[in-house]
Amino acid sequence: MSGHAPAPGTAPALHPAAAADPVRVLVVDDHAFFRRGLVSVLAEEPDIDVVGECGDGDDAVRQAARLRPDVVLMDVWMPRSSGIDACAGIKRTVPDAKIVMLTMSDEEDDLFEALKAGATGYLLKEIAVDELPDAVRAVADGQSFINPSMATKLIGEFTALARRGRGGRSRQAAPPQLTERETEVLRLVARCLNNKEIADELFISEHTVKNHVRNILEKLQLHSRTEAAVYAVREKLLDGE
Repeated sequence: MSGHAPAPGTAPALHPAAAADPVRVLVVDDHAFFRRGLVSVLAEEPDIDVVGECGDGDDAVRQAARLRPDVVLMDVWMPRSSGIDACAGIKRTVPDAKIVMLTMSDEEDDLFEALKAGATGYLLKEIAVDELPDAVRAVADGQSFINPSMATKLIGEFTALARRGRGGRSRQAAPPQLTERETEVLRLVARCLNNKEIADELFISEHTVKNHVRNILEKLQLHSRTEAAVYAVREKLLDGE
């Protein structure tokens, strides 16, 4: 296993205060040996509490409803129900749970479908074992983590969708809770522009862009620019540009 990186627009991982409640984690993987290894690594951390483990997607949904974990580490491909289906099920019953797909799959479709289902992160199983606890802490703090190679693919997918969206299809109406300017910023975030590029595009300051992005995340109850971009693509806000 090698390294990982936060998704674009996220801050570095931070250690929670010692007095904070431990992060409650549910580990889901159909390979028992790998699953037990994850549990052993996380159990050594005083601020992380592994509250349960299971080996398939159906059981993951049931366990999550019963245990109410803060973070779920889950494989994509498992028997009975995939991790992506389980992700959607968990988000319906435990909406505050942060779900990280930890998988061998580097397929773009799996990444994109996982994020649309509500996953907060997507890490390949090549992640270094000693980096996993910090990833769990960061996700619990509201950050999004995506393996570097997968983040590159995600950006490429957003760019392709944005280009296709410039065709003749009609664009969906803006989310009612966003202002016209916030919607403009959201569309540019989904085109993978950074704050300076958005500021230049809209002739406003970077500070103003940052404020708009913060307001967008709060209003849509999202946790990162990556989730905001997924939202914009899913809601077809780029269509017809």
